[in-house]
Amino acid sequence: MPIIAIINLILFTALVSLLYRVSKNEAFTLSRRVFMGLVGGTVFGLYLQFAFGANPVVTDATLEWTNVIANSYVALLRMMIMPLILITMIAAVLKVEEIKSLGKIGGTVVGTLIVTTVIAALIGIMMATVFQLNADDLVGGATEMARAEVLQARQGSVADLSFAETLVSFVPTNIFSDLAGQRSMSIIGVVVFGLIFGIAALLVAEENAEQGLRIRNAVNTLQAIIMRLVKIVMALTPYGVLALMTRVIATSDGNAIMNLISFVIASYIAIALMFTVHAIIIIGLGANIKTYFQKVWPVLTFAFVTRSSAATIPLTIRAQIEELNVPAPIANIAASFGSTIGQNGCAGIYPAMLAVMVAPTMGVDIDLNFIVSLLVIIAIGSFGIAGVGGGATNAALVVLPAMGFPVMIAALLISIEPLIDMARTALNVNGAMTTGMITTRILGDKDAAREATRPEAQLQKP
Repeated sequence: MPIIAIINLILFTALVSLLYRVSKNEAFTLSRRVFMGLVGGTVFGLYLQFAFGANPVVTDATLEWTNVIANSYVALLRMMIMPLILITMIAAVLKVEEIKSLGKIGGTVVGTLIVTTVIAALIGIMMATVFQLNADDLVGGATEMARAEVLQARQGSVADLSFAETLVSFVPTNIFSDLAGQRSMSIIGVVVFGLIFGIAALLVAEENAEQGLRIRNAVNTLQAIIMRLVKIVMALTPYGVLALMTRVIATSDGNAIMNLISFVIASYIAIALMFTVHAIIIIGLGANIKTYFQKVWPVLTFAFVTRSSAATIPLTIRAQIEELNVPAPIANIAASFGSTIGQNGCAGIYPAMLAVMVAPTMGVDIDLNFIVSLLVIIAIGSFGIAGVGGGATNAALVVLPAMGFPVMIAALLISIEPLIDMARTALNVNGAMTTGMITTRILGDKDAAREATRPEAQLQKP
C-alpha cells in the first residue's frame, strides 16, 4: 500500500474518532451527527478527488479500507430487511382487530403511492419541457454504447410482464427463496407471506385464547429484539454515511456530469418540487414541517448515499413508528410497498422526463393524449420497480417500450445515473413516509402524526 494511502486512512480514522467523541455529548443528536458524517465524507471525498484524481492507485487503496465501514453498514441493514418485514408484518396483523382493516391499509397505501407518483411524473414532464431537453443533444461514448446492449437484453425480461402477471408475481411460491431476496418481488412476497401467516395466527388466537396469548407474547418478544437491533445499527449511521459519502464523491465522474449538466439541474429541480409537494401535504395534515424533516433526516441521508430504497426499509419503519407515531401496520406496509411500488423519483420523475426527451426524435407531439397515455403507463409500470440502485433504469425499461420508444436514452444517461439517483432515492423514501402519515389520517388516527411532529416533540436518540 502506498505511504500516502496510509496517511489518508489515518485522516479518515481521525474523522471516525471525532464522530465517536461527539456521540458522547447529548447535545449532538443523531441528526446532527449524521450531518457531520455527510459533511466529513464530502470534504474527504473531494480531497481524494482533487489530490489523487491523476493517481487512482492511491484513491483505490484508500477506498478499499474506508469501504470496510461503508459496505459493512449497508450489509447490516440488508441483513435486517427480511426479518424485520416478516416479524413486524405478523405483529401488525395480530394487532389489527378486524382482518378487513388490512385491506383498507394496503389499498390506501397503494392508492396514495400511485397518486403521488403520477404527480411526480407531471412534474418530470414539466421540467423536461421547460428545459427543452432533447435526446438528440446527447452523445453516447463507448461506455454508454456498451451499456446500451446490456439494457436491450434486459428489456425483454423487465418489460414483458403484463399488469396481471405482475400481480401474480406478488404471491410467493417459495418463502425461503424470497427471504433470501432471490427475485425483484421478494420484498412484496415476504409482505404477502407475513400477512397470510399473521391472519392464520390471528384466527388461531381467536379459536384458542391460551394459544393466542403464547403467540402474541412470542411475536412481541421477537419484534422487540428486531427493533432493538435496528436501534443498534441506527447508532452506526454517522460512520456509515461518512464512509459512503467519501466513496460517492471520490468516484464521481466530473466530466460526465458537466457534459449533461442541464439534465442534472432539471432532475434536481423536479425532485425539489416533489419534496415541496410532500411538505405541503404534511403541513396539510397539521404537522410541523421543520420538526418532521429533523426527525427523518437520518433516513433520507442514508437513502441518499446508498441509492437503495430497500436497504433503507428498517430505518423507514423505525422512523414512522418511533418518530412520527404512525401505527405499526401502516408503517410496515408503507415502507415495504414504497420500496417497490409507486416510487416518486425512480418510477415517476425519471421515466417521464426520458419519454418527453425521446418523443420529438420519434416525431411524436407532446399533447394531452401523449401526457395522459404516459401517466397511465407510469402508474401501471410503477408496480414492482426494484428498490435498489438502478430501479429508475428498470422503470425506463418498462415505460419507454410501452410508449413505443427505444431504450437507448437510458444507456446514454448511465454515466450520471448515480448522481441523480441519490436524490431520487431520498425522494422515494420520503414518499413512503409521507404515505404512512396520509394513510394514518385517512384511516382515522388523526392526531398521531400531527402530535409527533410538533416543535416541542423531542427527537429520539438511539
